[in-house]
Amino acid sequence: MELHVVNTGFFKLDGGAMFGVVPKSLWTRTNPADDNNLCTWAMRSLLLVDGDRITLIDNGIGDKQDAKFFSHYYLHGDDSLKKNLHRLGIDFGDITDNFLTHLHFDHCGGGVRYGKDSQSFEMTFLNATYWSNADHWKWATEPNPREKASFLKENILPMQDSCQLKMIDLDSNSERLGFQVITADGHTDKQMLPKIQYKGHTVVFMADLLPSVGHIPLPYVMGYDTRPLLTLKEKADFLEEAARKKYILFLEHDAVNECCTVKMTEKGVRLDQTFKLNEI
Repeated sequence: MELHVVNTGFFKLDGGAMFGVVPKSLWTRTNPADDNNLCTWAMRSLLLVDGDRITLIDNGIGDKQDAKFFSHYYLHGDDSLKKNLHRLGIDFGDITDNFLTHLHFDHCGGGVRYGKDSQSFEMTFLNATYWSNADHWKWATEPNPREKASFLKENILPMQDSCQLKMIDLDSNSERLGFQVITADGHTDKQMLPKIQYKGHTVVFMADLLPSVGHIPLPYVMGYDTRPLLTLKEKADFLEEAARKKYILFLEHDAVNECCTVKMTEKGVRLDQTFKLNEI
């Protein structure tokens, strides 16, 4: 198996929203803000190449929404999903599986694109199976008022209409994609975190359980999380295991760091090392 980073672009979000109750004087030590209190975040996907199977984990924000929508998120930089797949010699048609950790717009928007008339939609990866799970699908298609703005129907419903959508059976902890799946419910219901065996290491794609190294201390929980106290417990349990078992954490949203490890200290779990995926 080969693993490759696919950077799909950078965007900005309010630092206070990203760190919840933690004071700005603390979170700016790791995530500096601009004059509008906005911090830069990556949208970093992961590509797994295993023989004829080419699996993409998440796919970024896409380009379907209007200028007003994108004006809230300040997309910037030269990276794009198409550009960085092409750097790896991969076309959209080569993707066999698109695994979606959850269906918030910055994780799944790139999986659906405009059709030829710019009014209809088609799948970006025409030959791929798109993977979600039944509980999260229901959560996303019948959204609560708090999350409704993050679940955009044009990103989600075409997957079902295309007949390319399949559901992971979470009860059996299926490894049919070549990796295990960890679930977390604090950020959104039944978020899925791939747990991948690679070069003698365990690599965990952290999605929004741990957006960046700045979120490692337990109280640093996003204001976007629907159940922040549950996130607190999920982070505590996971990070203790990650420190004990020396997991490599792949960071989807950290603007600087691709991967990190954590360690136990007198103050609890803290950052150990940061490095690029290709340094493993």
